[in-house]
Amino acid sequence: MLQRIQTIYLLIVVLLAGGVIYILPLWANNDGVEIYLKNLIQSNDWKMISIVVAFGLSAILSFISIFLYKNRKQQIGINRFNIVVNFYLLGIIVYHLLILPGESEISEKGIGLFIPVLVIVFLALANKSILKDEKLVKSVDRLR
Repeated sequence: MLQRIQTIYLLIVVLLAGGVIYILPLWANNDGVEIYLKNLIQSNDWKMISIVVAFGLSAILSFISIFLYKNRKQQIGINRFNIVVNFYLLGIIVYHLLILPGESEISEKGIGLFIPVLVIVFLALANKSILKDEKLVKSVDRLR
């Protein structure tokens, strides 16, 4: 049943983590150069590569979770793991922003930094809807 509301939430997560993040800037350095996710792919720093991998993993897990609608418990488990991945992603981004050299000068944070927060919110909404469906199915099974 792909026409459920949690499918919409999970599709939004796939679009945010897998597509929109390549369009929105993550931050701007002191020279005013905006840093996008595609710039991080070309760097050799492990923290930058882990940001790219975490965004990709989040998008892939959400896409897989969409098609696990027959096994709601597994779907909830994958979504919870995806929330953990996004908390890791948020932590590594905050860590990187706090150790930026020359941070005493004004540097801009981009709108792309809020994408992990939005992803966590949409995953929580999806889990809430899945649990609601699970309760409904259990209540119908009791009536049989």
